[in-house]
Amino acid sequence: MDASYRRAGSGGGSAPRSVEDIFKDYRARRSAILRALTHDVEEFYAQCDPEKENLCLYGYANEVWEVALPAEEVPTELPEPALGINFARDGMNRRDWLALVAVHSDSWLVSVAFYYAARLNRNERKRLFSMMNELPTVFEVVSGGGKQYRERDRSASDNNGRNKLSVKQTSEPHIENNTREPDEGYDEDDGDHSETLCGTCGGIYSADEFWIGCDMCEKWYHGKCVKITPAKAESIKQYKCPSCSKRPRLL
Repeated sequence: MDASYRRAGSGGGSAPRSVEDIFKDYRARRSAILRALTHDVEEFYAQCDPEKENLCLYGYANEVWEVALPAEEVPTELPEPALGINFARDGMNRRDWLALVAVHSDSWLVSVAFYYAARLNRNERKRLFSMMNELPTVFEVVSGGGKQYRERDRSASDNNGRNKLSVKQTSEPHIENNTREPDEGYDEDDGDHSETLCGTCGGIYSADEFWIGCDMCEKWYHGKCVKITPAKAESIKQYKCPSCSKRPRLL
């Protein structure tokens, strides 16, 4: 595949400019990567021969994936994916190796999207990231964590229109009782995405950490602060935080 095809990602056309077009490009590239690491995994594994030179996994805007040498031009027109993914193939457990490729692929997908987003304003970039964050990462799908998103969406629809999510996983939690005021310069509706604070330690929400929401007071907590693991949360139908658990039950 030549460099011009690789840059365009679909054999032609201009670079995406709007939030919607950039998200469409991101989603298509993500689908291509996911296909390589799941449905076409045997073919992908075979192409990543450690005896070959430095190889990269590319996902294109036409949802086609390719294992190929990196672009020759310096600097490259688009950010490049992780180099040399093939070298570690035979030195690691297969599942761990695929998970490692998935993590690097997530990083590359975000970098390409925000390369295109350079001319967007602050609120447009925030909206773009919010749209991207609604999808499970490649790593979560490959490692099996993607099912938590499906459970979260089903739980939310069963909550009769309530805004709070009952399944506690890495999607951005939304609450009203323990959030910081949004930064100045954001639109008024940006309060829906204001920073969430842990009800115990006051730490700011991070997608890298496990959080759990109380079904009574609707506050959110680090799992480690309330001694709840992801595995334990799976078996909890209705979670009560330590404070709510101590409150007397009304007759």
